[in-house]
Amino acid sequence: MTAPESLEHKYVEGSPDEPVLLLLHGTGGGPDDLVPLARQLSPASALLAPAGPVSEHGAARWFRRLAEGVFDHEDVVLRANQLADFVAASREEYGLGDRRLVAIGFSNGANIAAAVTLLRPDAVREAALFAAMSPLPDPPRNDLSGTRVFLSNGEHDPMAPLASAETLVRDLRERDAEVVAHRHPGGHQVTGNGLVAAAGWLNPRRGEQSTRT
Repeated sequence: MTAPESLEHKYVEGSPDEPVLLLLHGTGGGPDDLVPLARQLSPASALLAPAGPVSEHGAARWFRRLAEGVFDHEDVVLRANQLADFVAASREEYGLGDRRLVAIGFSNGANIAAAVTLLRPDAVREAALFAAMSPLPDPPRNDLSGTRVFLSNGEHDPMAPLASAETLVRDLRERDAEVVAHRHPGGHQVTGNGLVAAAGWLNPRRGEQSTRT
């Protein structure tokens, strides 16, 4: 099993009544990038924020790519398993037990979260993905019943084409995952409406309460 030290990361404790958020940054980012977004989604949550282990001309990534939008699929599988093992080891290291864990990813971070969700449902059963695309051409037929995924994609995203995002949605649903697909008219970004929708998906009860008030 991969020890937590194998991925540079930060951990911030939070309320045991809220989900642990696994924060997965985009290309060139770092562990702090998604903290403001996480605090909007679930202010009291514990945060587990690793850094991408792959360097692309000095920019941190989660897996290698051969060109823009062309992924090294063998490396995707390798790195997805590395991240899944890191999550399992972190549960032990930080005493998380069986606490609910939700991956929150943007761009390349969303892609690796999607890969872990498809390949290692033992590690990630819930994920909120912003600007994600399909990470693998032929994912294994794992049973993903009980898996929940929220995806927010721009209709005019040149870096994560909508057709690829729709392939990801199809792959997840074919394996019995519960998928919410949110669309916005923009590009490669996290929108305010996307955050509101993700927060409601993350905590449906809270979303219902805010709708009533």
